[in-house]
Amino acid sequence: MAQEFSEILREYLQENGLTQQAFANKINVKQAQVSEWLKGKAKPGYDNLRQMAIALEISAEYLLGLKDEY
Repeated sequence: MAQEFSEILREYLQENGLTQQAFANKINVKQAQVSEWLKGKAKPGYDNLRQMAIALEISAEYLLGLKDEY
């Protein structure tokens, strides 16, 4: 079963030692938005997903759970 976006993001942040605030700063969103994503209450739109992939130098496929490695 594929992981939810919130699980993928949580694991990535933990593995890379990023706080919610540091991640939010990297992709130019508010920390509260990152918190909503991590709680599974919201999912990022195209623009935010694209910004994550660019800022973190990982594939959007990884963030979407389509690929196991970033």
